[in-house]
Amino acid sequence: MDASPLHVVVFPWLAFGHLLPALELAGRLASRGLRVSFVSTPRNIARLRRPCPSVEFVELPLPRVDGLPDGAEATTDVPDHMSSALWKASDGLTAPFSAFLDAAAAAGNKVDWLILDGMLSWAAASAADRKVPCVLMMPYTATACAHFGVPDEARDADRFPSAIARRFVSAFRSSELLAVRSCVEFEPESVPLLSNIFGKPVVPIGLLPPPQVDGDGDGDTALMSSWLDRQPPKSVVYVALGSEAPLTAEQRRELALGLELSGAPFLWALRKPHGGDDDGGLLPPGFEERTRGRGMVKTEWVPQLKILAHAAVGAFLTHCGHSSVIEGLRFGHPLVMLPLFLDQFTNASYLEGARGVGVQVARDGEHGGAFDRDGVAAAVRAAVVDEESKKALAANAGKMGEVVADTECHERCIDAFIQQLRSYTTTRTGY
Repeated sequence: MDASPLHVVVFPWLAFGHLLPALELAGRLASRGLRVSFVSTPRNIARLRRPCPSVEFVELPLPRVDGLPDGAEATTDVPDHMSSALWKASDGLTAPFSAFLDAAAAAGNKVDWLILDGMLSWAAASAADRKVPCVLMMPYTATACAHFGVPDEARDADRFPSAIARRFVSAFRSSELLAVRSCVEFEPESVPLLSNIFGKPVVPIGLLPPPQVDGDGDGDTALMSSWLDRQPPKSVVYVALGSEAPLTAEQRRELALGLELSGAPFLWALRKPHGGDDDGGLLPPGFEERTRGRGMVKTEWVPQLKILAHAAVGAFLTHCGHSSVIEGLRFGHPLVMLPLFLDQFTNASYLEGARGVGVQVARDGEHGGAFDRDGVAAAVRAAVVDEESKKALAANAGKMGEVVADTECHERCIDAFIQQLRSYTTTRTGY
C-alpha cells in the first residue's frame, strides 16, 4: 500500500455559512495526518480569523466582473440583486483551479479527493477531467437535505433559483460520495434516510462546532460584556439573523417593536443593509431611548460565541441557519426562530415540532409570510419570560446541546469519513 497520506482539497462556496464548516472539516482531516489544501479567495482566507497551521491555504484571486463591488469576495459583501455578478466571478476561477490541480500532479502531490460545494459544479468537472473523485459537501441539516432531495428545475422553480438547482445537480452527478454536516445523534430520523433519497452513499461528518476563539475583542466587546454582566442570569435574548439576508425596513421595524413589547432584555447584532439606511434610519423613532438600559443594538461585528456563552443569555433569536443553530444549542439556549429563506424554514419546523427546542415567530401564511411585533413579543416571552414554557424549552435545548458538545461523537464521524475515503481510493487504485 502507498504510505503517502491522502491529498484532499476542500473547496467551499464563497459564503461564510459554507466557508467556516469547511475549514473545520479541513482542520480535522489534517489533524489525522491527511494532506489538506483549502482553496478560496485571498480576502476570504484572510477573514477566516484563526490560523490552521496544518492546512495549506491556496489563494485563487477572484476575477473582477461588471457589477461586483470592489473587494467583494463572499455573499456577505454583495446585496441580493448583485449576486449574479458573484456567480459569474466564481466561474472565472475555473482556469486557475485547473492549473492548481495540474501543478499538484506535476509536483508529485496529485489530489486524491476533492471535497467541494454544490455551487461549484465547474470544479467537479475540472476534477473529473483529471480523474479526481469528488465528495459533495452539504453544510445543511440532514432534515433539510431529506426534505429537498435532488432539486428538479421544473418541480422546484418556486423554491430554488434555476442557477442554484443546475449547479447542485451537476456537482451531485459528478460526486462519488456525499457528506452531510450532521450525525445520527442529532437527527436520528433523517440521517439514515439520505443514502436512499440521493441514491449515493451519504456520510455524516458530525456537526463541526467551531472552537471558542472570539478572544477578548475590542472596546465594544468589553462594553457588551459589561452590560451583560449587569443583567440577571438567563434573562437576555440575543438577536442575530446572519449575514446573508438582511431584513427589509418593515421587518426591522416589527422586530424592534416586538423586542420592545416583550419586556425582555435583548442584545441585537443588527446587520446594516448594503448601501441602505444610515444608523439613524435603521430603527423606529425613539426605540433606543425607550429601551435604553434594557436593550443594546450593535451594527458592527459581534463575537457571537462569546455572547452566547455568557450566563446572562437565556435565548437566541435566530434565522435558523445550520451554523447558528449549532452555536446556540451548544450552550443549551432555547431558540426564537425567524427563518428567512430556503432550508431555514425546514430547520425551524423540525426544531420546534420534533425536538421542542424553540418557538417560531408567528407568520401570515407559510414560508416567508409577514410577521408582526405581537408575534415577535409572544415568541420571546415564551423563551425567556414565561417560567413554564422557558423551562421546557431549555430542558430540550440542553439535551441537544449535549450532542453538540459530544466531541467523541463528532470525532467518530470524521474517522468513519476518512475510512470511506481510504477504502474508495484503495479499491479504485487496486493498491
